[in-house]
Amino acid sequence: MWWSYQDVEEQKKQVQREIAKRKKRGEKFEVLPAPAGQKKLSTTFWGQSWCRNLESYQDYESRLPRGRSYLRQGKVYDLKIESGKLSAVVAGSELYDTSITIQPLPKKQWQQIVKSSAGQIGSMLDLLAGKLGDGLMKVLTDPDEGLFPKPKEIRFICSCPDHADMCKHVSAVLYGVGVLLDTRPELLFTLRGVDQAELLSNASSAAITDLSASEGDLAGVDLSAIFGIDLSTDIAIEAPPPAQKKSTKKKAVKKAAKKAKKS
Repeated sequence: MWWSYQDVEEQKKQVQREIAKRKKRGEKFEVLPAPAGQKKLSTTFWGQSWCRNLESYQDYESRLPRGRSYLRQGKVYDLKIESGKLSAVVAGSELYDTSITIQPLPKKQWQQIVKSSAGQIGSMLDLLAGKLGDGLMKVLTDPDEGLFPKPKEIRFICSCPDHADMCKHVSAVLYGVGVLLDTRPELLFTLRGVDQAELLSNASSAAITDLSASEGDLAGVDLSAIFGIDLSTDIAIEAPPPAQKKSTKKKAVKKAAKKAKKS
């Protein structure tokens, strides 16, 4: 046991020496901070939904606990999320390069998501502010037709000697995605190769149609010309309830346009 403990300590020192060398060569080697002292790795709807989806992969359940442990110990470095790809360096008995490819979301599936999201104006305004409403979240996180990848859409490569389908280093990186989504949920769109602006455009068109078709002074008016912005792609206007008076309706539209220009 004494020799085993000494070996582990020497491995840790060796890893730290290698990290120091790489930093001198100009590599950032930024550790991915994971929350300590709390049961869940992620704290937001997006991050927790990603982790729940990951844990639904029954074929990998035996490897997931070690991945969580590695992440909590600060062993995941330089995690990058790009279109269809994750990459990171994970510290184990030595440093291992991990690369994960995820198939792009099928166009038909994305088009259905866009269609299903139409008319959820509140959710689109939340999207502009960097927040996502419950309605849109349910569409995007649907286990079968949402944005989250399925096991068959994931392929991974790790430089470690573990030849299992999913090693603990890959598991740590996948959990790391959940941590990043807590602060940058838009990265999920990036990963799946889709443009969230399409959701915004769809909602904006629906909102303008509703307002232009309303009765009163706003009926048939070119709202884009009035506000001096391209409402078809830039902003979704929240239509006031039908019971409001015409003057109140105008104020609501002007207020929304003013908010759009500021953003």
